Amino acid sequence: MSLSKTIEVINVINEFGNLFQLVISGVSYMRSRWNGSQDKELKQDDVLQLQSDLQCLLNTLPEMYNLIDRAEWKIHEPFVAQQLPKLKDAVSDADGLLDEFIWYKQKWTARRMQRNHVIRGSFNKVIDIQNKRLKNISSPLEKVGLHQTTPRFDKLVRPETTSFPIEAKIFGRDKEIKELIKLLGVPANNSKGPSRCKKPKIGADNNETTITSVPVLPIVGMGGVGKTTLAQNVCNRPKVKSHFDLIIWICVSDDFDVKRLTKEALQSLSSNKVTTTDNLDSLQRALSDLVNGKRLLLILDDMWDDALKEIGQRWKRFIAPFTNVLCESMILVTTRLQKVADLVRTTDSFPLDGLKDDVFLNFFEQCVFGSERSNYDPELNRIGMEILPKLRGSPLAAKTLGRLLGMSFDPAHWDRILKSQLWELSQEETDILPAFRLSYMYLPFHLKRCFSFCAVYPKDHEFEREDLAEIWVAEGLVEPQPNVPLQHTCCRYFDELEHLSFFQKLRGKYVMHDLIHDMAQLVSKDEYFIIKDREDFQKIPENVRHVSELKSSGVKCSDLLNLCKHKKLRTLLCNMSLKSKDGNTVMEKWSTELLCLRVIVCASISRWGLPGSISNMKHLRYLKILDTCLCRTLPAAFCCLYDLQIFYAKKWEIGNIPSGFGTLTNLQKFESSTYQFHHEHSVYTRGGATGEGQKRQFQFNRYNGESPPDGFNPENLPNITSLLFRGLDHFQRVSFFVNSNRIHSDDSIGSTLSPQIEVGIVCCQNLSSLKQFLQPAYVPVIRKISISNCLSLESVPADRFGDFSFLEVLKVRNCPNISSGRLFAPSLKELYLERSGNLGDNIECRSLTILELLFYPLASIELQMWNLPLLQKLKI
Repeated sequence: MSLSKTIEVINVINEFGNLFQLVISGVSYMRSRWNGSQDKELKQDDVLQLQSDLQCLLNTLPEMYNLIDRAEWKIHEPFVAQQLPKLKDAVSDADGLLDEFIWYKQKWTARRMQRNHVIRGSFNKVIDIQNKRLKNISSPLEKVGLHQTTPRFDKLVRPETTSFPIEAKIFGRDKEIKELIKLLGVPANNSKGPSRCKKPKIGADNNETTITSVPVLPIVGMGGVGKTTLAQNVCNRPKVKSHFDLIIWICVSDDFDVKRLTKEALQSLSSNKVTTTDNLDSLQRALSDLVNGKRLLLILDDMWDDALKEIGQRWKRFIAPFTNVLCESMILVTTRLQKVADLVRTTDSFPLDGLKDDVFLNFFEQCVFGSERSNYDPELNRIGMEILPKLRGSPLAAKTLGRLLGMSFDPAHWDRILKSQLWELSQEETDILPAFRLSYMYLPFHLKRCFSFCAVYPKDHEFEREDLAEIWVAEGLVEPQPNVPLQHTCCRYFDELEHLSFFQKLRGKYVMHDLIHDMAQLVSKDEYFIIKDREDFQKIPENVRHVSELKSSGVKCSDLLNLCKHKKLRTLLCNMSLKSKDGNTVMEKWSTELLCLRVIVCASISRWGLPGSISNMKHLRYLKILDTCLCRTLPAAFCCLYDLQIFYAKKWEIGNIPSGFGTLTNLQKFESSTYQFHHEHSVYTRGGATGEGQKRQFQFNRYNGESPPDGFNPENLPNITSLLFRGLDHFQRVSFFVNSNRIHSDDSIGSTLSPQIEVGIVCCQNLSSLKQFLQPAYVPVIRKISISNCLSLESVPADRFGDFSFLEVLKVRNCPNISSGRLFAPSLKELYLERSGNLGDNIECRSLTILELLFYPLASIELQMWNLPLLQKLKI
């Protein structure tokens, strides 16, 4: 449990002590007995008992996390393997229950409601989790001889880097590279050479021979042996690139979806052809046109037996467009499975074994020691030589375990790894290597949880560091650190996992090797599940917490209703379109049945938008909708999502936001095609306690209205610090209306907006006036105003700036049509004017320290220089 959650729960517990002083006299509460058949009046003693039980549960959870960590070291023992999933499930339920108390506290704060709702039903839940489940499961586990402490390191020791690029340079494969290049038909002297086609067909356009069936060469080898690395190296050789007209690389993975693969082939060619269509015939025709008459090298990386489905028809359907390419075109396939190679090959497979002993030893030493290989304990050499055969010549295993060994050069550490019972786990050739499992076991517990979460993504998923960090935070997997924002801590977690080879960088994003992905799924198999086809709905574990659904031709929208029986779901990644009427039903059912969800990612939602029942998802923290939606409003119930941190709908044009938007005090990002709203985190220290504060930023972006929507009022965004209007070509005016009762209250300053607010108006081409926007009733809290590239802007009420008592900075650039009298702003400290009509002709700003007037005729400027006693910098 995180420190922040602990503090919040303690605050909730403390509030129970004063509960009866806050409740209207005479109100009775009902409490169910264990058998649920009798009720009795709730008494203060019951509340105090609940208070005590909650505190006990709060104290117990850290012990349970430690027990889970220790039990994983004995996972090879059948009893532990049986009990561990039960313990994880009970701990997750306890964590969710504490989240529920926190949510009610936020609801009390937002709604000033009577504080009795949370009591009902909570007694039995706490007692059941605390006494019946956690104790009954943990006690037997403690008796099986678990480690009292697990091996840990205070810090990760990173080997010294050298000019020898382990990842970039392929190691010990010179012979294989030459042989593979020869098999691809690439001549040694870069000449095209004579055609090898036995039955040529003359192309209509270029008089070169074409073929109707492309030769297929499979590379076959166990996971982690370097098949992908070998293929990448060969494809990037200059003579290979010059030999082929087109090179297409597709990562197939275990989802051989013909439509997806065809789209990826089109995209890899940087084609202008439309790939958004779902019509396979149109996609294949477009692909055929692009490869027609070209010498093609197509690489299909990491192919699994999913390609064998439908008696091989999927494979035949995919290669159908490649029927009129030039002779000497080739298809290169990498796979672990010989049966896949046997289906697709037209020639003998290319077997790839592990690295030879002497080469492998050299590579392994580089992974462990970096450049410091000369002086180390001979005992380490002995132990290392015993470990080496267990890695089967796998470069990935050497890299992963080498980083683990390199954490400490203490022989005892190496000896523990050598003698680990995990080496004895039964395995087939394509199973998880114990080396990877050991690397996982030595991770700190918080990194184990973050790594395990990646099991919900499909193989070969391309991770973006910041996106994954946001989801880790939403899932509660991040431990707060003093003086460090959560996002920064998350990114550090990611960097540590990358250093240990759990992630690999690829074209600006990150991927997880399929062996590492297999390990993630193995260590979390009861909590995570990926749906690939309709039959998988029957295989989902009963207490599953995290589910993703791959867009597959066999799954119907109505099938998604089957997920509703898994009440403990916390994560749902849905790649299927929910635009149909069935999709509306699905979202409605999810909102009323799946009440533990924290993270939802949907490809699309129905034309009716989000249902009002979305308010039931009180634990929802991350909501992402990838596609657009015809509905232009959010339901008022959206503002009941008090835990919501992230809302992404970048293609959705939302016209109005609900009036209760300000109650979403945990919201960090809100992005649609019309609005963008960020918090930026900052660390604060108050009264000796360090915590994390938030600053809000709201952007109007590509909004089509002529003025802000009626539902957008500054008073609905109490914590906003930045307001930006950008590229609003239809805007003619900027006007807000706030509650007059609040304007005239004693604390009007700060009752609507934060005193630190900054306003930006950029590239609003039709904006002509700001008279209605700049009203002293709420502008006093604005600190900075920036206006630029508004060519139609004429009216700026500069003479009223004297009422803006917090205004310190004013920037106006490229607004040449402004017509104004004097600029009167006593509090202004910095003024920057460039091509801004006559706004700078008459300045009365006695507090100015910086003044810039660019592209002004000097003769027209009547600066009252003697009224600028504090001026330190002048630029004209």
